[in-house]
Amino acid sequence: MQNPCLPVVPRLDLGSLVGSDDEEEDIIPENLPASAGKYKLKCQQYKTEMKEGYKWYSQRNAEKTKSNITHEQSPRNKIDDMYVQREEEITDDLTTLDRKALLQQGYADNPYNTLQNTRKSDSEIVAAEKKKQTVAEQVMIDQLSRAVISDPEQNVTTEKQGSAPILPESNIAPLRVRKRTLHETKIRTQSTLTENMLSHKVQFDSRIISRNGRDACRELIGFFFTHDQSLTIYEYRQFGKNRTNVLPFIQKNIYSHQRGRRKGKQYQLGDFYIGANLTFLSSDHPRLSENIKENTLLILRITNIDQIALDSLRTDSVEHEDDINSQEANDRLAFKAIQDKLKEQLHKRGVRILTGLAKYFQQLDKEGNGLLDKADFEHALKLFHLEVSEKDFESSWLILNDNGNGKVDYGEFKRAIFGEMNEYRKSFVRKAFMKLDFNKTGSVPIIDIRKCYCAKKHPQVISGHTTEEEIKSSFLETLKGDCSKSDGVSYGEFEDYYEGLSIEIVEDEDFVNILRTPWGI
Repeated sequence: MQNPCLPVVPRLDLGSLVGSDDEEEDIIPENLPASAGKYKLKCQQYKTEMKEGYKWYSQRNAEKTKSNITHEQSPRNKIDDMYVQREEEITDDLTTLDRKALLQQGYADNPYNTLQNTRKSDSEIVAAEKKKQTVAEQVMIDQLSRAVISDPEQNVTTEKQGSAPILPESNIAPLRVRKRTLHETKIRTQSTLTENMLSHKVQFDSRIISRNGRDACRELIGFFFTHDQSLTIYEYRQFGKNRTNVLPFIQKNIYSHQRGRRKGKQYQLGDFYIGANLTFLSSDHPRLSENIKENTLLILRITNIDQIALDSLRTDSVEHEDDINSQEANDRLAFKAIQDKLKEQLHKRGVRILTGLAKYFQQLDKEGNGLLDKADFEHALKLFHLEVSEKDFESSWLILNDNGNGKVDYGEFKRAIFGEMNEYRKSFVRKAFMKLDFNKTGSVPIIDIRKCYCAKKHPQVISGHTTEEEIKSSFLETLKGDCSKSDGVSYGEFEDYYEGLSIEIVEDEDFVNILRTPWGI
């Protein structure tokens, strides 16, 4: 019996909300005031969503019933079915997510404030030069002072000191086992470098190729010295506004390539240019973080270089071209041909494909080492309707699988066949992520992204065609659609999103505006 104290709530008929297929007209109560056009549109959208939701719910129950009758699927088949259901009806037509992702291109049509942009660029240039100067001074201090003081030769006594007899009752211990005083320290040793030697160097900026946000956003500055073909890399850290720290990341030494056509060859001046990769064995550098040492190879990408110093040193040095140069050129041409074909297929749907593909690879990577076999890559291309000829795939696989173990890093595979945005664009992607990830955890909560994203200067918001909230919601929906966690976005996922968006943008400044305007960087 119903409680008389409680209000009577009418029962909601789901069928009346969803509607039936044979229903031609909606029943509208009489004596209702005419609704505004905006509310009619919202009502229509709500009814459409309810119908689609009801159909999806019915299909899902039918699939569950069918799956209970048939045998249980393997984890690989479950993952495939999830993506097949989403991709089977998508060929050349754009989805709702594609259209929402393309809204971000609107910022390119509304150039960032020129005066404010110039001021920010000038201040960034000044800050970058100050940073490089700080690191260069620290390198000179380490190599000219600390290297001499800590040289093992300092603990070796001279012949004259060694010939002097030490009495048994004497309290003076040999120099190698007692603390060395300042007057016993040599100013120079046989391995001592001079400032003139160290001046013949090329300075460059680099980054770690990694999907881990903490490692990918490290600020690394390196130096290649031509007098002995050695190199060193330092990490610049900033704590707050005034406190900074500069520490060696890769100790000064002579290193060699660890993979590719030049594996085993020493680094030379010609190996240093924007976009070049430097490879090191993680085991040779015990001071690296545990995250980095989990991978056998540490791969660094040169993002900027002192071109004036590089050109000056090239005129003084003579490096002969070898067969490896032509082989590397042929490798680049092979990848370029595949990239051009795939870019046509990714037209206006690059964000959805690249983010979805990254999530699919991550789900297949059960061991968590980032390596997949040949069959996985072939199946993924077919699953996402990406056509690559068998000849092109085999040629690319032979280049990527240079160690012959039958497995390739899926991040490297994506960069090879799809290409990647240039280092100028990628620097702004890192700036935007570093602004969001102020705790430097490598992942950003969705709630923080919502707070920081500003759509006030979007052309459609300015013209009144849409609201700021709608632009923000469309961005968040496309960004977190293929994230591994529903409440956060990792650096790799953030980079994949803008990687897909970058495919459609021809001019670098237009792409920079897409990042500068909503993030305020």
